Amino acid sequence: MTTRDRIVIIVLSALAVVAAAWLLAVAPEREQAAKIGAQVSAARSQLATAESSVVSARGAQAGYAAAYASLVSLGKAVPTGQEVPSLIYQLEQASNQKRVEFASITSGGGAGSSSSASASPTAAAAGFTQMPFTFTFNGSFFDLYHLFQQLNGFTLRTASGGLRVSGRLLTIQSVKLTPTTSSTKGSSGQLTGTITATAYVLPASQGLTGGATTASPAGVTQTTSSSAPSSSVTTPAVIGASR
Repeated sequence: MTTRDRIVIIVLSALAVVAAAWLLAVAPEREQAAKIGAQVSAARSQLATAESSVVSARGAQAGYAAAYASLVSLGKAVPTGQEVPSLIYQLEQASNQKRVEFASITSGGGAGSSSSASASPTAAAAGFTQMPFTFTFNGSFFDLYHLFQQLNGFTLRTASGGLRVSGRLLTIQSVKLTPTTSSTKGSSGQLTGTITATAYVLPASQGLTGGATTASPAGVTQTTSSSAPSSSVTTPAVIGASR
């Protein structure tokens, strides 16, 4: 065997050893490193998704109290039931503040009232159930004037075009003032104010909360007084509310 043959054999042997080392040690490590790299990329993607969810959740948490308060306000404005007692309570509070006697409330709008179908096209388009009423108040001209201003201010249109409702949503169709016919002492100069208006109820097929629970978040309190009655009843024909 010549020197050249021995060199060739040595070189081939060295290459065989290197190939064996590659197959037995380096290749599995590289394959494992590739798998770990893929896992790291997947973990980073999951982390980015989780961080995005956390940011969204924190934003929702920050606005939850305000959203819940808005839901409560909407529930008062357009309840799921007729809630006639709470409407009477709201009007009684307003009349007491203006030193006016809340004499009566009549369902159906009463004589001379506008058709309930034309009370509010927006509400009709939304499918709200309309409840026409006639309210009667007794008091002086200025007291009745201030009361009517307050009742009209229960629903205001904001600069952005939306509505801001305080208490029950009412649309007023007409206001009429007549001299009081009562012969009671001290009734001189008193007037009777008659308002025809429409309240609204959510359709039976809709719900305000959409299945959410009634528990309120910490820090949110309802503004309705605990003494205010609230129940779903059939609308009475005439309900006296004299003090």
